[in-house]
Amino acid sequence: MEAHFGTNAQPFAAAREDFDRLIGRLGSAEMSTMSHSQVEALLFSEGNTVLRKLFQGYLDSLGSGAANGPVRGPEGAERTHRREAGRNLMTRFGSVRMERVGYGCREVEMAYPLDAQLNMPAHLYSFGLERLVAQEVAKNSFAQAAMTVERTTGAHVPKRQVEDIALRAALDFDAYYGEVERAAALGAADSGPILVITADGKGVVMRKEDLREATRKAAETREHKLTTRLSKGEKRNAKRMAEVAAVYTIQPHMRTAQEVIGQLRPVRAVGAAKRPRPEYKRTWASVKKEAAEVIDDAFQEALRRDPDRKKRWVALVDGNKTQLKLIQAAAERYGVELTIVVDFIHALEYLWKASRELLGETSDAEDWVLERAIRVLDGDASLVAAAIRRSATKRGLKTEKRKAVDDCADYLLAYAEFMRYDACLKAGLPIATGVIEGACRHLVKDRMDLTGARWGLQRAEAVLQLRALQASGDFDEYWDFHERQEYLRNHAAKYLDGAPPPVVLPKPHRKRNEKSARPLRLVKS
Repeated sequence: MEAHFGTNAQPFAAAREDFDRLIGRLGSAEMSTMSHSQVEALLFSEGNTVLRKLFQGYLDSLGSGAANGPVRGPEGAERTHRREAGRNLMTRFGSVRMERVGYGCREVEMAYPLDAQLNMPAHLYSFGLERLVAQEVAKNSFAQAAMTVERTTGAHVPKRQVEDIALRAALDFDAYYGEVERAAALGAADSGPILVITADGKGVVMRKEDLREATRKAAETREHKLTTRLSKGEKRNAKRMAEVAAVYTIQPHMRTAQEVIGQLRPVRAVGAAKRPRPEYKRTWASVKKEAAEVIDDAFQEALRRDPDRKKRWVALVDGNKTQLKLIQAAAERYGVELTIVVDFIHALEYLWKASRELLGETSDAEDWVLERAIRVLDGDASLVAAAIRRSATKRGLKTEKRKAVDDCADYLLAYAEFMRYDACLKAGLPIATGVIEGACRHLVKDRMDLTGARWGLQRAEAVLQLRALQASGDFDEYWDFHERQEYLRNHAAKYLDGAPPPVVLPKPHRKRNEKSARPLRLVKS
């Protein structure tokens, strides 16, 4: 689009006057007594006003946006009724208004070609302002986001509208991650030969009506022992599980059991091999979808990256039986050869708990744990389980005094087939779920677990999606995609073949005192 306002300064007269006035004020005696922060605050406030008037001038310079040709709806009928109508737009600089021509006929929605040319939003707030709100909502509470926007822009967005913007901003989340172009780029990416899928769950405090049915019924029938406070073990609110998933590729990292133990120490040995970092990592969470759906999405994401299944597929889990079954079912459904690895750090924690029952809080406990941890890393989880049971029996520990020992042995035996750490280390595969543990904390807990927060389902899902876009480094690309989708929904859908007609723009105007330009000609001397 070419806006013909280059020689017509009239639409920008108000902005020019304010700008000249601001420059004059900066050179005044009054300003010389102000601190730099006072000058900065003044320029921010007055500068926003100038920018708002420039934006307003730009809209004015475009004229009424009359269509340059017939306006036909998606069904092919021509819109012959013309009507001028104004609309407001809240931008990052403040509120502006535009007047434009609309076209319609009986019982159909008016179509505004100039709106289509500018990709105007269907709501009051500009896409630039909604983008800023979405970024703030992903970091802070809705109320804090509203205050930040008002403090850092020339716009005012009430808290309720901030919540609505969050819902609209996340509207194209699933469509973006299923986009053909993105999938092709990921498939062609030069990435590591190991493709990792990992998942976990994290509870979110929800309003009672948005809990899953079983949880809601349990919450309604739950009785508290006291009326003025909670007793030990009681919880005030019920939670709905958010399923968290991550997919990434990584380079192989061959290690020995001793090297793994060395990496767990607070101070690592000088010259230790540097661990490869996850590549093209995507993390996301959903409180709305069931765990099976999120895990299925994870497999689809992995297939977009490796459609020919040439990489080594690995699933990292923490021992949750439900997730393990869902991952196994998905691997079978998609025909994927999958190596499942149960997180080594969880196994290590079970060993530590067992050591406290066997040895107490003594200096020998660490040596005991490390010795058995190395044996587990060498692939002897079943033997370690049997050995610690015998040790508890020899020490004469009664049943109620050896619970952690039996829990540890049960855990090692139940998941021994997924604790072939010796083979994993030799192949350079990851054996810890640090990525998904971090995602649970960063995506869910840090934002959703704010004091006193009780979430509605739709808003919780939108915030999780916006946080996921930022955590995965996809927000900028997503927003471009989102604006294109908004154009298709709000404008292209109103016209035949999705093609709005071009608009008639004002012709350039010369200033009154400007003389017609004449070509140079050679004068003979």
